[in-house]
Amino acid sequence: MKNEDFRLVGHQFVDWIADYFKNVEKFPVLSPLEPGDVKKNISAVPPARGEAMEGIFRDFERVLLPGISHWQHPGWFAYFPANNSPASVLGEFLTAGLGAQCMVWQTSPAAAELEEVVLDWLRQMTGLPENFSGVIQDTASTATLCALLSARERSTGFASNEAGLQAPLTVYASEEAHSSVDKGVKIAGFGSKNFRRLPTDERFALIPEKLEEAMTRDRDAGFVPACVVATVGTTSSGAIDPLRAVGEICRKHGTWFHVDAAWAGTAALLPEKRWILDGVELADSFVFNPHKWMVTNFDCSAYFVKDPATLVRTFEIHPEYLKTGVDAKVKNYRDWGIQLGRRFRALKLWFVIRSYGVEGLQAMVREHLRLAALVKDWVEGDGRFELLAPVDLGLVCFRLDDGREESGLNELNRRLLERVNASGRVFLTHTTLRGKYTIRLVVGQRTTEERHVRGAWDIISAAAGDVLKT
Repeated sequence: MKNEDFRLVGHQFVDWIADYFKNVEKFPVLSPLEPGDVKKNISAVPPARGEAMEGIFRDFERVLLPGISHWQHPGWFAYFPANNSPASVLGEFLTAGLGAQCMVWQTSPAAAELEEVVLDWLRQMTGLPENFSGVIQDTASTATLCALLSARERSTGFASNEAGLQAPLTVYASEEAHSSVDKGVKIAGFGSKNFRRLPTDERFALIPEKLEEAMTRDRDAGFVPACVVATVGTTSSGAIDPLRAVGEICRKHGTWFHVDAAWAGTAALLPEKRWILDGVELADSFVFNPHKWMVTNFDCSAYFVKDPATLVRTFEIHPEYLKTGVDAKVKNYRDWGIQLGRRFRALKLWFVIRSYGVEGLQAMVREHLRLAALVKDWVEGDGRFELLAPVDLGLVCFRLDDGREESGLNELNRRLLERVNASGRVFLTHTTLRGKYTIRLVVGQRTTEERHVRGAWDIISAAAGDVLKT
């Protein structure tokens, strides 16, 4: 494609995205296609000759768009949000156009230095301690793996990087912690047998006394407690682990303390919600995802560490072809994580923060919390429903309960969720809490307004009446 053709088509694409932002509510929030529906309309062999962009885009609309579930739909109440915003998309557009490979300072000084500044903006915005330094990872899963690897190396005096894991190291998290911890434990070489899932209290938060007992028992048995992962805003229930108590235990045992606040960390933009991070100054590492609730399109995960030297020593490599004359004066972020090649993710984050301002982002989060509180009130005010977890932020966990036995209630709520999602206007997901089939409604999509939340509750209420009749 020639530059002049790109200019014309590029304008058309921008117009299409702008129209999509305006009309996204008109799409069914969840794709109605069946498995294989997309593949059967795509050639099984690649084209021998180049095709006109007009035809390619036509097939995008005809073949692919019907297979898209619309995460930016105001009726998206599923999982956790994966937001974007006009500012973020424009930043991403420039990133793609520049095509910069930002592995070291010299390959893009602006990328390296902007990342350093913008991550410190985030630190200030969320009230993190001044001695935390940040880097952008792709996801919280990768950040947790970085924490586990750093914990492994510190626990073994960096011998594991040289000789492989020799000592029996243990990792701890609550039974509600994200599955990425399990995956990270396997990848980092700890072994699944050495991962301790600990019980939770009535609020689904980790019980510090159980952690202390497990770590002491392991140490007495010859294990080395290497890492504890606490969660602020668990996926199933939104639970908030007691960071201060956990941090004190980690300090006592010399154990790496990682805090996963992937979704909920954005709430710390609000001074009145900073209590969720009480004790975070005791952590060795902390992560939250602007690509969830802070309207910065995927992927953009903010990872902070108290001791960058440990992180860098865990990951650094020094091949001759990557050495530059300024290495001693700058941050080469290739040594701050797993990836060597790095995208210019800081650009879209810079666009978002400057476009909204701190006050604009705070106003959005406050509104989402207000709307979630409305749903909580509706659940508690309707005798047919039961609230299953505290609503501290934007996640509401509930179920329909007509008094039948537990297995019957699980099936009843499974049918309720299917009926709600079949409307095409909203999409909710489920989990299980203490064996109870639980419906999750998360308020956090940028475009969601009170009318959408009220509409969702009307759908839920009507569907509840229908399933109770059958």
